Amino acid sequence: MVKNEQEIFTLILHGGNGRSAAMEAISAAKKQDFELAHKKLKESGDALNEAHHIQTTLIQSEIGGNQTEISLLMIHAQDHLMNAMTVKDLAKEFVDLYERGLK
Repeated sequence: MVKNEQEIFTLILHGGNGRSAAMEAISAAKKQDFELAHKKLKESGDALNEAHHIQTTLIQSEIGGNQTEISLLMIHAQDHLMNAMTVKDLAKEFVDLYERGLK
C-alpha cells in the first residue's frame, strides 16, 4: 500500500474535476453561454484550489521531515494536477477570446 494513498487519490479527484469543469467552460463559451462558462471556470478554480491545498500540505509535511514516498501513483497525481491547471489557464483564455469575438 502506498503511504498517503488517500491524499494522492484526492489530488487526482480534484484535478480531474478541475479539468472537466474547464473543458465545460470552453464548450459553454463556444455556445455563447458566457454565464455558464464563467461559472465553470470558477468551479474549475475551486477544485484546483482544493487539490493545491492538499499538495501544499504534502510538501510542508516533507519539509517538516516526513519523507513522502515517491510512487507511480504520486507521479500520476502530480502530472494530472499540473495538466489540469494548464487546461484551466487555457480555458480562461478561450472563454475570453470567444467573449471578445462577440463584441
